[in-house]
This record gives sequence, structure tokens and C-alpha cells, in this order.
Amino acid sequence: MARAFVFPGQGSQDVGMGRALAESFAAAREVFDEVDEALGQKLSAIMWDGPKETLTLTENAQPALMAVSMAVVRVLEREKGIKLADTVKFVAGHSLGEYSALAAAGAFSLADAARLLKLRGQAMQAAVPVGEGAMVALLGVGRDVAEKVAAEAAQGEVCQVANDNDPTQVVLSGAKAAIDRVAEIGKAHGARRALPLPVSAPFHCALMQPAADAMAEALANVTIQPPAVPVVANVVASAVSDPEEIRRLLVAQVTGSVRWRECVGYLAENGVTELFELGSGKVLAGLAKRIVASLEASSIGTPDDVEAALSRLA
Repeated sequence: MARAFVFPGQGSQDVGMGRALAESFAAAREVFDEVDEALGQKLSAIMWDGPKETLTLTENAQPALMAVSMAVVRVLEREKGIKLADTVKFVAGHSLGEYSALAAAGAFSLADAARLLKLRGQAMQAAVPVGEGAMVALLGVGRDVAEKVAAEAAQGEVCQVANDNDPTQVVLSGAKAAIDRVAEIGKAHGARRALPLPVSAPFHCALMQPAADAMAEALANVTIQPPAVPVVANVVASAVSDPEEIRRLLVAQVTGSVRWRECVGYLAENGVTELFELGSGKVLAGLAKRIVASLEASSIGTPDDVEAALSRLA
């Protein structure tokens, strides 16, 4: 039996996240203080008190989600004696969660991860003028059908698979006009529903190239250590440990598809039977059961969750 830790992406943020951890554990408070210092802003105050609109801004949500995930990691390691390298076979994260996974495995320092995610959020937001891009979730079909829908909807514009989340949920991203065509075309291909996503930019598509360029420059100046355990990378859906390959794949991730369904499949194929989502929300734990029904999946985001998980992690 093997375990994996996975880390949530954007959309899992909520006002108040991490507060109970900070109130209960010194190790968690240290994480939030360190992130605040690295960013030169009181991000923890936005996380705990809002307003929600400010927390949801991409440049805030990304480092905030990483901070909560790392608070859980530090609590497990420093206060509960659960060492990541001795406990899990792999780590993985959804989009920005890949940075959380890398920080958890020691590839990035906490401060570098926070600064990179702040920049990543700013660069992704700036890459496309507001209103010119959009994202939509196609429900009831898989990646093969979604790719056909994207190709038909494009009509010379960008429209591509951004997230392959589970066998019946695929997110498309691209130019707004193309995304607006997805609902009708998707219906013709058997999609149950096309759900527009409340995002401020079209993530994980070719329109994000300016953000990819910005991240290439930033990542070139950051030290990446070999992770304590392999990281299953979004864009290749397989395990990587080489720092230079990690650097390259993080740049590719900005414009590339998050192959989450395949990432979870890879974990299961390589012996993982139990998956723990560390951080805010329970999205990935829910997806895991729909991808591989035999996987045990649970979330650790509160002090109660920490205590409940200890017997299974020991």
C-alpha cells in the first residue's frame, strides 16, 4: 500500500481558510508569517477576513492556497512527526497546486514558492485583456469528445482543453467568442451541460504565452532542489525529480493542459491506494473517487482533519 499527497488549485479558496490551523498550531502560524514577509503584504489578513473579491484575485488566491497547503504539511511534520518522505510515494498538485507539491517536497523554499505564485497570478491576469478570454466546463463527456468540440468551436481562434479533471468533466479555455460557441457544439456531441466558469482569464491555453515567458524568466533565477519524493507533473502526467525538467515543465504548464485524470491514474497504476488532499477544500478528493473508484481519498485542511488522519498516516 502506498500513499500520495495532492494539493488543490484555484477555486478552492474561501475566506477564513487556514485560520483554525493558525489558531491551533505554531507551525501553521509560522508558515503564514513567512508568506506574508516574502510577499511584503498581509496576505493572511485577506485569507481570514476577506473581502472575498480580493482573495479571489488570481495574484492573491494562488499564494494563499499554497500557504494553507504548506501549513498542513508543516503541522504534520513538525508537530505530529509525520515526515513526507517516509509517508508518501508521490506528490502532485492541480495547476498552482504543483508549486505547493514542490514546496512540500522541498524542491522550492516556501518564500520562493510564494513569490513565484504571486508573479504567476499577476502574469496570467495580465496576459489577456479582461473580457477577451473565457473558460467553460463540459460535463458528461471525456477528453476525446471535448477535443472535438474545441476544434469545431475554434473557427480560427484559440480553444483548447485546459483541464482534464475526471472522466466526465473537461474544461476548455480560449478566446471568448470560441468559448461562447462551445455550449451548442457540445450539445451536438452529447455533452450534458456547458458550465461557464467565473474566472478572470483563460488559463492553460495558448493565450497565456506572455505569462509563460514571464515564468520562464522568474524560474530561471530560482534554485530548485531535487524533491524528497517524485512529483507527478500536470503536463506529462508522470513522475519527475530532475530540477531542470521540473523547471521546464512548470513553464509548459502555463499554456499546457492540466492532465489531472491521467495524473491520478498514474498514481493508482504505480501502487498508490490512498490519497490525501492537503489544504483548502475537498475538490481533488472528490475527483479521485470518480477517476479511480478503488482509491481511498480524504482531505486534510482543519485541525480536526489533522487529528483524524494521524492514525492512517502513521
